Amino acid sequence: YQRRVRGLPLQTNMQQRGVSSSSGPPSSSSISSSGGSDKPKKESILNLNPYIGKEVIVKFNGGRQVQGILKGYDTLVNLVLDETVEYLRDPEDPYQITSKTRALGLSVCRGNAVMCVYPAEGTDEIDNLF
Repeated sequence: YQRRVRGLPLQTNMQQRGVSSSSGPPSSSSISSSGGSDKPKKESILNLNPYIGKEVIVKFNGGRQVQGILKGYDTLVNLVLDETVEYLRDPEDPYQITSKTRALGLSVCRGNAVMCVYPAEGTDEIDNLF
């Protein structure tokens, strides 16, 4: 298929990929192999595998904080949490987390909003020294 813009012929998608315009299915020699074999696989910036199935606390940009069971994640640190509970903030001081909670259930947390992920077990809150 030829496309024209202002009277100028443009290459077709097949021509750009190096596929001949002959009839019939393209042969394996006529297609350039730009599959994933040349590029290394992207690695996650965090290794959260030890925490899958365990309770984690996640802090987000803007001050929100949730706690739930980590079910999965990807290279962009998008998280899937089950039995998620959000800790509500104080209306007077939005930087202060209260003991009030809200149950969210199964949730997907977008990776670009995640600031911190740490296990809920084995961590204790300490007094502010300042």
